Amino acid sequence: MFNQVFRGISLSLILILLLTACGGGPQQAIPDQPAEAGDTGKTPSLTIGVIPSLNQGKMQEAIKKLGSHLEQEVGIAVKIDVYPDYNGVVEAMNFGQVNMAYYGPLTYVIAHHESGAEAIMTQLVKGEPYYYSYIIAHKDSPYNSLDEMLNDKEQVTFAFGDPNSTSGSLIPGLELKDRGVYRNNNDHDFKNVIFTGGHDATALAVENKQVDAGAIDSAIFDTLKEGGKINGDLYKVIWQSEKLFQYPWAVKDVDQETVSKIQEAFLKVTDQDILDAFAATGFTKAQNSDYEAIRRAAEQDGRLK
Repeated sequence: MFNQVFRGISLSLILILLLTACGGGPQQAIPDQPAEAGDTGKTPSLTIGVIPSLNQGKMQEAIKKLGSHLEQEVGIAVKIDVYPDYNGVVEAMNFGQVNMAYYGPLTYVIAHHESGAEAIMTQLVKGEPYYYSYIIAHKDSPYNSLDEMLNDKEQVTFAFGDPNSTSGSLIPGLELKDRGVYRNNNDHDFKNVIFTGGHDATALAVENKQVDAGAIDSAIFDTLKEGGKINGDLYKVIWQSEKLFQYPWAVKDVDQETVSKIQEAFLKVTDQDILDAFAATGFTKAQNSDYEAIRRAAEQDGRLK
């Protein structure tokens, strides 16, 4: 009798094990739970970090308008924060504090290298996605070219902008290194080298004859003149770089459908306050390969490890 019962129990256990292995056994009901943000693969919101391209009073109003435009067109919540310097935006994306950012070209290639940021848009200036690095001097300066300035380098006080600026530091710095007059801020052949922290500050330093020459973004320089922020008649350009691809908007961990909506939203921007804040006449799509020349320059300068 005992053996019959034991054989019955054993057979039942074997059947249960077989059914469970095949997925046919009894399963515990799992209550419905709200999906996590990542469950659907859709980006739930955008937190955007922006570098201070122009220190002007209308910047905050332009940012507010841009945020509202993106919310309406993309269909998700948008928050935009203006960071005090270039490096702050790179760090914000590195630590997951933002999933979209407006970078200078140099800070973009650093962010791409460090955290995988991907360029998706850039601005147009007079219909072109390019700008230049200028070296400017006061109109009363005896120097009409970079060669003339370097012939008198021991008497020159030279101004860079932000250390992480493409046109205000990287590109003109490489030019001066190639000419053998500049190694770093503490090792150079000039009378003095300073970093003003921004393009507008560099322009004002030249205008007020606090420095003999300075490096600046060509598009921002033109915008400062056209907006009456500086007196354009008081300057001359003594050096111009090759074409540089414009400042990119880049994303990290944003789904492709949302990226496409962001791109379409930027293409629809016509508000002049938004355009002026970024020294732009419009926007166009961008991709990582557009910044290969900047990447090579950053590697040459030792900024990418």
